[in-house]
Amino acid sequence: MTYLPDRILAGETSADPLDDTFPGGSKDSPRDVPRWPVESGRYRLVAARACPWAHRSIIVRSLLGLEDAISWGAPGPTHDARSWTFDLDPGGVDPVLGIERLQQAYFAREADYPRGITVPAIVDVASGQVVTNDFPQITHDLSFEWREHQRADAPDLWPADLREEMESVMKRVFTEVNNGVYRCGFAGSQEAYEDAYERLFAALDWLEERLADRRFLMGDAITEADVRLFTTLVRFDAVYHGHFKCNRNKLTEMPHLWGYARDLFQTPGFGDEVDFEQIKQHYYVVHTDINPTQIVPAGPDEAGWLTPHGRG
Repeated sequence: MTYLPDRILAGETSADPLDDTFPGGSKDSPRDVPRWPVESGRYRLVAARACPWAHRSIIVRSLLGLEDAISWGAPGPTHDARSWTFDLDPGGVDPVLGIERLQQAYFAREADYPRGITVPAIVDVASGQVVTNDFPQITHDLSFEWREHQRADAPDLWPADLREEMESVMKRVFTEVNNGVYRCGFAGSQEAYEDAYERLFAALDWLEERLADRRFLMGDAITEADVRLFTTLVRFDAVYHGHFKCNRNKLTEMPHLWGYARDLFQTPGFGDEVDFEQIKQHYYVVHTDINPTQIVPAGPDEAGWLTPHGRG
């Protein structure tokens, strides 16, 4: 959870009037950090559809209509100990950055970069250097700092009147759900697993109840909170239920959460940015300690995601 915390800002300070009240970055991210200017065409978002943390940034970029302002580089679903690779591109080379591994952009920024080579990462195209990989700050700043380049009908993903409650909801979702599935999957003891399992499903039960009388997490409109929950829900039955032993029940067996997840999936910017094959390949091939055979499941059937959701 230690990232390059630089920020790309439209001005000298954050465009978010609540930036100091609700810091948007990862835990312990410093506030006084190097600043880069917002410039259309200057940066490339490197984000794998397979990774839930990177998937957030792909969805937000699409929802806000920033495709022309920030290009997107897509690594393949698997990686080795060195880093993500651009094996989906011709010749295995990113066509804009001209590199085979994301690691090269990190080393351009800091020789022998000592921490994880993570996605999402925003890269300065001219220098080839990573600007930031602080994943929650990236989606926050796409919303607030890039407004001049967003499409006219872009949604307000951070409504000021709901901000305090939304921050509380996102904190619980991150701690108990986004991270909760990983605590189950990588638990080192039966006791740790059972504790993680109980915490995860307590949070999912809370969300099931919350969504019984509202369309989205914060009401009638999609917010950043929904993006953050969706990337875990869309992976739940395909990966977390079996691979991470989160198997009290499937997402499809929680009627409000399942309807909500389908509602989002069928919204432009969500489902069209999902690739179930890449998601499954990432988890079942990369996590050899959990799945040493590297066999990738054939199911579940994806057709259910397009069935009527009955919400709205």
